[in-house]
Amino acid sequence: MQNIETPYYLCDESLLENNLKILDDVQKRSGAKIIVALKGFAMFATFALVSKYLKGCSASGLYEAHLAKEEFLKYNSEAEVHTYSPAFKESEIEAIAKISSHIVFNSPNQLNKFLLKTKEINPKILVSLRINPEVSSSPKDIYNPCGLYSRLGTTLSNIDKESLNRIDGLNFHALCEQNVDALEEVLLAFERDFGIYFKNLKYINFGGGHHITKKGYDIDRLVCIIKDFSLKYQIDVYLEPGEAVGWETGYLVSSVLDVFENGMNVAILDTSAEAHMPDTLAMPYRAEVRGAGVSGEKKYTYRLGGNTCLAGDIMGDYSFDEPLKIGDTIIFEDQIHYTFVKNTTFNGIKLPSLVIKRLDGTVEIVKEFGYEAYKSRLS
Repeated sequence: MQNIETPYYLCDESLLENNLKILDDVQKRSGAKIIVALKGFAMFATFALVSKYLKGCSASGLYEAHLAKEEFLKYNSEAEVHTYSPAFKESEIEAIAKISSHIVFNSPNQLNKFLLKTKEINPKILVSLRINPEVSSSPKDIYNPCGLYSRLGTTLSNIDKESLNRIDGLNFHALCEQNVDALEEVLLAFERDFGIYFKNLKYINFGGGHHITKKGYDIDRLVCIIKDFSLKYQIDVYLEPGEAVGWETGYLVSSVLDVFENGMNVAILDTSAEAHMPDTLAMPYRAEVRGAGVSGEKKYTYRLGGNTCLAGDIMGDYSFDEPLKIGDTIIFEDQIHYTFVKNTTFNGIKLPSLVIKRLDGTVEIVKEFGYEAYKSRLS
């Protein structure tokens, strides 16, 4: 890997398979179906492996649905494609209906507008409505789908009871990197307010944000909750994690381009927090650097900065046992979920290559990006 030009994301399939086995264990013990949320993990070069364990994909619109069809279903023709959007476009609904096994409407308006057309195009498609249970302990407002004035999902006061007789399922999504206790809190409110509508439904989708593959997650409790819910209502349950699939399965590798002093030591890298790991600024959270400590913990402290002109393009302050030198490698841990799916070519900065360490130990560069990746987004 020393011969691979930085920056690059590397996904380790052995670590990915460990996560998939955990998720599959939940499926087998609880009876739930788990599908991968492409918004969080969409490295389709791994779908031959992912499709062995998970039942399909959750898509956030037409393009993700296309990706699911082209790159997931070719390995598993029975896989499901669940497509949701806050609002579907008239020009796209036909294509979405043809691709999807399930379609999720965000509001009664969207449901009433597109239900008949969707069923005409694809009589086998299953239809659900996204619910906003108005309960969430999400750690940040930017990731709280049940926050004040949310545009995501239908609240109890906006339910159209007549339209509920025409659907097959209900969805809710209220979690963000949370344990099973957060799910219990949401599920309590969801059952209390919407349980009267479960009778004729085929399934309930518990959404994503379940941190199932993180160490310490109470998997046994999750299994019990799903089994009890399914038995109580005689209904199928879905989960659609994204982060839990890619959690701690790889890293972002970068190089030091320059080192100087300006009140403190500063190192400029060939990657970017703003462009390549945006959640470190949006969440915000501190990306762990391999072999580094917090500021002052080790002998030499540096502020790590990205190679763009944005003043705030800063990864943070890290300390090292030895002084950093130009050409040194810096590895940011756990950078496979919500990174390359959200990255940008801001400032014309080069996108990191996509690299996979396969199960047999071989390392494969599956995608490299050059000038055309930047130019193709402009005109």
